[in-house]
Amino acid sequence: MDTLTAQLVVIGSGPGGYAAAFRAADLGMSVVLIERYDTLGGVCLNVGCIPSKALLHVAEVINDADDASDFGVRLGKTKVDIPQVLAHKSATVKKLTAGLDGLAKRRKVQRLQGEARFVDAHTLTVCGETTAEVRFEQCIVACGSRSVKLGFLPDDPRIVTSTGALDLPVTQGKMLVIGGGVIGCEMATVYQALGMQVDVVEMSDQIMPGADTDIIKPCQDLMQKRGVSFHTNTTVCSVTAHKKHLAVGFDKAIAGSQEHTYDLILQAVGRVPNTQDLGLDLAGIACCDRGFIQVNSGTLATNKDHIFAIGDIIGHPMLAHKATAQGRLVAELCSGKKVRYDVQAIPSVAYTDPEVAWVGMTEQMCQQQQIAYKKGVFPWAANARALCYKRSEGLTKLLSCKESGRILGAAVVGRNAGDLIAELGFALEMGAHVEDVALTVHAHPTLAETVGLAAEVCEGTVTDL
Repeated sequence: MDTLTAQLVVIGSGPGGYAAAFRAADLGMSVVLIERYDTLGGVCLNVGCIPSKALLHVAEVINDADDASDFGVRLGKTKVDIPQVLAHKSATVKKLTAGLDGLAKRRKVQRLQGEARFVDAHTLTVCGETTAEVRFEQCIVACGSRSVKLGFLPDDPRIVTSTGALDLPVTQGKMLVIGGGVIGCEMATVYQALGMQVDVVEMSDQIMPGADTDIIKPCQDLMQKRGVSFHTNTTVCSVTAHKKHLAVGFDKAIAGSQEHTYDLILQAVGRVPNTQDLGLDLAGIACCDRGFIQVNSGTLATNKDHIFAIGDIIGHPMLAHKATAQGRLVAELCSGKKVRYDVQAIPSVAYTDPEVAWVGMTEQMCQQQQIAYKKGVFPWAANARALCYKRSEGLTKLLSCKESGRILGAAVVGRNAGDLIAELGFALEMGAHVEDVALTVHAHPTLAETVGLAAEVCEGTVTDL
């Protein structure tokens, strides 16, 4: 067995893990990066954020082509070459993961492939093609999460998680999405554009739980118009695999029946942390009842102050950009810098069509916490750029503290909402008042204007409505 020593060991090479390893190396530390798979990038780059966005762009192009006749441009029936679509997705992933490999080599980050497991609070074993022992001064656990698998579902290749869905195993017929969260709605967008009839069932009273209903509605309405059916307050009770279809029973009637047949089922009901095989107990690391590692909110250290944890493995929100921010910060802490994790808000984005994005507090949260707030909503039906796109379904919303005027939260639904939310996240992070946003001159004609105009609505100074 080989024995290695390092100042810092990072377990997991997703956005949080590689950011931590690269930043620590830049700061002069000797770093070992452990990854179970043969490519860097974790779920996000390999089977998550990046490949799904490649497919969502294809869906956007298909929808734009279908809508082109509204502008007087007639393109004919869209034809989709599935192998070429998959090749585009794979090429995008390969280019990014190869880039990470090059960055690791140039920084002299030592890579180990295999499954890591704690032996004690300063030692890991890594089991891959060979077995190695790694002794470390400090460690960052960045192992991410995996899709929840529903125990009552049969073992059938036509029943997939988000990972399997990215391979487009079926693109014709009827699809059921179990779970109306962000991942479920994104995959529904892809498969509907490719030609499938899609049903989405969600056990709560709205899709994308956690976002305000007025932000969700324009997205849901357009997806329904395109052919996606949503069924909230609905639960799947049974699934039976037959040779030619999957028979699904629901707790209530859908389109007049409690049982329907499908050609493909996506289970998208959430994710759980990858903590089960790490040997955390041998290192004395504490977890909560749901398996997430417990950390200090300011330093992200576990109860062992030389071992840190970041990203999905410490809980919600399970988002790549959260993990990246945490990874960079913890690397600086490990190098001796006096820094603290003090992020005010993490933006969330659903890359559906239209996109849905929000940051900070929602109206639901303000009401639950009895915070007096003002609301400014600007409809995109009054925005020139949106009208040029014929995409007037969107809206931009700001929430500010009624007493201080500081921005509490914001949300956008519409084309490129994921890009527009960045300005609002920055304003919130800097403690800006809604007046600061209203007085910021936004270029015309742009979708970004709606941010300033929503602030003007909040201030009562708007002239465009």
